[in-house]
Amino acid sequence: MASLNVGNLGEYLREQRRNAQLSLRQLADAAGVSNPYLSQIERGLRKPSAEVLQQVAKALRISAETLYVRAGILDAERDRDEVETRAVILADPTLNERQKQVLLQVYESFRKENGFETGAEAADADPQHIADDDAQDDARRSDTAVRGTRKAGGSDAAPRQSAG
Repeated sequence: MASLNVGNLGEYLREQRRNAQLSLRQLADAAGVSNPYLSQIERGLRKPSAEVLQQVAKALRISAETLYVRAGILDAERDRDEVETRAVILADPTLNERQKQVLLQVYESFRKENGFETGAEAADADPQHIADDDAQDDARRSDTAVRGTRKAGGSDAAPRQSAG
């Protein structure tokens, strides 16, 4: 098989995996991809989708955007500032995950307000946003279910009629 032009993605992934002290099999399991498939990615024989890169990045605890750039999904020059800013936010050990996500959402909203697409929107390939939307939908459903349970319990079940 000829090597695909995916930059130095495979080498970078191998380096990150070794830095994380994970075997190929351990990373494959953590990312939810097959061991042979991950091996082919590391050797430059396969070009993974944005979703697979997201899963691998999450398992390695690194920025998915960095992997997107290395895989050629995001334009490195155009998106360099955004990717670096996102990477710095995601790497900040003083922030918890919720704070990082909120800060990223604020950052993205300011970029949109100023007429810039985020790299993930330009690539239309950021599964994290999909996951965030799904989580918001789940929260809305849960809230609706709680209200429905309250109503079924009788306190808010039916409109009150006045005696008379």
